[in-house]
Amino acid sequence: MAGLMPAAGLSISLDVRAWWTWLTVGVLVCLGYPLLPGGSLGSTLVYTGLGLAAVLVIVAGVWRNQPPNPRSWYLFAAGVLTFVTADIVYEVSGRILGYPPYPFWDDALYFIAYPMVLAGLLGASRGRRRPGRTRDLAGAIDAAVIAVGVGLVYWVFLIQPTLTDQSTPIHVRLVSVAYPTFDVLMCTVVTRMLTRRDSRSPAVLLLAAGCLANLGGDVVLTLTESFTTYSDGVIGSGFLLGYVAWGGAALHPSMRQGNRPAGPATGDFHRGRLSLLAACTLLVPAVLFIQGIRQDEINWMAVGIGAVALFLLVLARLAGFVGQVREQSVKLEDLAMRDDLTGLANRRLFEQSVTAAVAGGEAQVCLLDLNGFKIVNDLYGHTIGDRLLIEVAGRLTTAMRGDDMVARMGGDEFAVLVAGGIAEGDAVVRRLSDALRQPISVGGHELLVAATFGVADTAGTDDPVEVLRRADVAMYAAKDAGSRQHRRYSLDLDDRAGEAARMGVDMRMGLDTGQFRMVYQPIVALPEGRTRYVESLVRWQHPDRGMVSPAEFIPVAEQNGLIVELGEWILRTACDQFVVWRETHGSDAPQRISVNVSARQLNEPGFVAVVADVLECTGMPADHLIVEVTETAVFGGGTAVQAVKDLKALGVRIALDDFGTGHSSLGLLQTVPVDVLKVDKSFVDNLTMAGRHAVIATALIQVSNGLGLTAVAEGVETAEQAAELHRLGYQYAQGFHFGKPAAEPDFQFHGTAVVVG
Repeated sequence: MAGLMPAAGLSISLDVRAWWTWLTVGVLVCLGYPLLPGGSLGSTLVYTGLGLAAVLVIVAGVWRNQPPNPRSWYLFAAGVLTFVTADIVYEVSGRILGYPPYPFWDDALYFIAYPMVLAGLLGASRGRRRPGRTRDLAGAIDAAVIAVGVGLVYWVFLIQPTLTDQSTPIHVRLVSVAYPTFDVLMCTVVTRMLTRRDSRSPAVLLLAAGCLANLGGDVVLTLTESFTTYSDGVIGSGFLLGYVAWGGAALHPSMRQGNRPAGPATGDFHRGRLSLLAACTLLVPAVLFIQGIRQDEINWMAVGIGAVALFLLVLARLAGFVGQVREQSVKLEDLAMRDDLTGLANRRLFEQSVTAAVAGGEAQVCLLDLNGFKIVNDLYGHTIGDRLLIEVAGRLTTAMRGDDMVARMGGDEFAVLVAGGIAEGDAVVRRLSDALRQPISVGGHELLVAATFGVADTAGTDDPVEVLRRADVAMYAAKDAGSRQHRRYSLDLDDRAGEAARMGVDMRMGLDTGQFRMVYQPIVALPEGRTRYVESLVRWQHPDRGMVSPAEFIPVAEQNGLIVELGEWILRTACDQFVVWRETHGSDAPQRISVNVSARQLNEPGFVAVVADVLECTGMPADHLIVEVTETAVFGGGTAVQAVKDLKALGVRIALDDFGTGHSSLGLLQTVPVDVLKVDKSFVDNLTMAGRHAVIATALIQVSNGLGLTAVAEGVETAEQAAELHRLGYQYAQGFHFGKPAAEPDFQFHGTAVVVG
């Protein structure tokens, strides 16, 4: 394809050059034609020569551009050739007989040419018809309105007076009225060409311009006193300009695309079209006004027929327009009530449906949220995520009955509305769970999707907002439960949700008023027990609640997002304190300080920049900071793992907390740049007893040593545990045996760290 592009560009360039050359030369000839002596041989040769040249140019343009409707173009070219032949007959007969006879064979040729030209114009200007596309009835009615209006003017002021002129032979009168009749038809065709949807390409506009030039010449010619006074000059120049425009239309490259595929017929009432239709309807009173001024006998029959015809056409046009507006209104309303991605009902339509269901009787509302959808987006991109949502929407819809409603509420949250009681609601959850049980194939990936469900009914309330709130509370309660995928609303859930909300408010106040404080727990070296590192831990001293456990407020902070602000405060406070200790205690101060970071923080945009800013502001070397992350925080990969890698690139050391308790712990060591493994307390508790815990602890230290990592045993509470850990090869340990978390821990030598047997 790349090799063909220059050739295609050269072809288009040559076509444009030929088109401009033809138009330029043709217009210059038209401007110079009135300067030639009227009736001279030179003017005759120029006139007929330019007409023949236009025919050749049209044929060459059709052959060159290969339009999708070549038959219409060739029919049009044949009509133009017939026009030129009639011109030649007119000129030759005038020179042989001494005057142009009327009527004569040239008139017959003109009458043959007109239908060919008009039919060819309609076909050549028509775009490709799309399968199933409705006809543009509105455009046809508009053309008919203009034809009736213009036809009325022609009839009253030209055709009828000519027909009723008894001083002229009947065959002369018939020929005389044929020309204005064809003019009315040409005006109608031009209107139809220009009112078609998506058909106003340069080629079509040039065709219309040529018709208007020809029509203008006929109108001016008709207004002369008699045909015998006709001479070339300005009038002939108008006809020549029509030939030039038609040739330019065939040469223009836009005709090879078929003037663009015609779109759906809309019949828009834009300002230009409305003005044109209004002007045509005003022709009836204008005719009456002019006849009244001239004191002519008013042709009531023609005026009446024209007025009725215009009225009916305009009425049909307005009826079609009103119907179209109604149809579009229904479509817009449907679009406003549908989710763009999945085609399901959106939140607005679902809420309206819930309102109707609550008013009509018992109903069940189920909200469900996809688990791990963010991980899919992070790992595979938003395109795969969107396709997954579409597949999930299809499965949910298939699982429901015909009267049930499935909606997408936003993001990865869906909702279902079912008429009936508790049994129906529980059955819905089972069907939806089964629908999502099988893996979903998207973009070459087999994705296993689970969901958390919250169900509520209308018992005790007629407020649809309350029903949705209850379902939402139940869904988040199911999320908090972890292992439970389904939760039905009960009153006690409101108490829990209310407590979480109140705690969130208190946390906000606590951050603003300084209620949080930091404590630090030593991490010692075995066997001597000297403090090497400290772990930063946050505590909350509430004025009314007292000391609030991190196990209570950290989950709430994760849910409401305050963990981001709290985590930054912890990081800054810990780093400031570490710098103070290094300045105060010198070599007795801990070598490093660790700070726990949540999954929410790792996925927060700009988190790594926050860490870098803290290190710069405090003047703390990056390799003195240890960031502790849990296995679950980085298990999904994506943004969280990238954040860890970026921290590692800064020089920060990474610790994997609670190692051995999460999913695919060993697999994480291949993807996450870890420096420290913190062995979970559960493997230390029964370490002194023979059994699997001792075996696991041994395996973990071997893995750590094999990978060149530092292992830290957590939760050491006795000297016996410390001694056994040292025997197994552990060099660092942490726990109450070495010191409880304190604002100012003791950095002195812990001589009783290990019991020597």
